[in-house]
Amino acid sequence: MNRTEVMRLRKYLNDKFETTKFKLEGGNQKDGSMELHFDSEFLGVIYRDEDEGEVSYALNIAILEEDLPPASDASLI
Repeated sequence: MNRTEVMRLRKYLNDKFETTKFKLEGGNQKDGSMELHFDSEFLGVIYRDEDEGEVSYALNIAILEEDLPPASDASLI
């Protein structure tokens, strides 16, 4: 992804979720991906895809079971 795409994606995410805490960092030139962070916490990877001249971005977030609240948490109800 180029600098303009990164800035546009960051603005889109921050505007959509009414925050300023999303950041895009690093990146893999081979697959066109960038790491997505919220504050300093790694959230996932955004992949750039171009097919027949159409560009799209896919966000892949992995959530570890150990990071979820306990199933017995009463506030889930």
